[in-house]
Amino acid sequence: MTTRDADARGRSGDAIRVVIVDDHPLYRDGLEQLLMSDGRFALVGSVGTGEEAVAVAEAEQPDVVVMDLQLPELHGIEATRRIVGASPHIAVLVLTMFEDDDSVFAAMRAGARGYLVKGAEHAAIRRAVEAVGQGETILGPAVAKRVLAHFSQVTPSSSIPFPELTAREREVLDLVARGLGNQEIGRRLSISHRTARNHVSNIFTKLQVADRAGAIVAARDAGLGRGQ
Repeated sequence: MTTRDADARGRSGDAIRVVIVDDHPLYRDGLEQLLMSDGRFALVGSVGTGEEAVAVAEAEQPDVVVMDLQLPELHGIEATRRIVGASPHIAVLVLTMFEDDDSVFAAMRAGARGYLVKGAEHAAIRRAVEAVGQGETILGPAVAKRVLAHFSQVTPSSSIPFPELTAREREVLDLVARGLGNQEIGRRLSISHRTARNHVSNIFTKLQVADRAGAIVAARDAGLGRGQ
């Protein structure tokens, strides 16, 4: 875990104060160099785990946290949720290799203000950090296309239970309604236990239920959980 000297921060004036979170040291170092070479930014923290991200965000109160998703100790989605929940003024910009619908929408629901895929041009990363730091919402071109495609496919239909859920989340909810735990759900859907757990957490939030029992009742009332 690395935080920056207070005197160095003071010399930055009105620069956007940034924390970088990525578990790959070489990539993290590259981001540090990219931002520190630009006078618009002041780096106040650079860490490699989700737990460290939450801690340094609380301690430093940066303007922007540049957040990877696949992190040790605590997934980037949950780290984002905790940071924004405790300090809503902190803007989280996700910068990750994942551009699937589940990752994108889970990040935005957790409170992220921006989402870029690794491989974005340096100028695009700088522009995104500055934009979210000024209160804007930024999506990379590939991510924006997926978001538009998702909403273009959404049609109002009473025949689809819980339209607020993604297709994957409905699959998970169906298995929850059958009484399966997160590990078994992960095996059935060929996803990790952590990913299954994140889906279940998102389902609780969207359905506004407090626990698994509440989700099961809602799912069975809608006709889910009856398969084998």
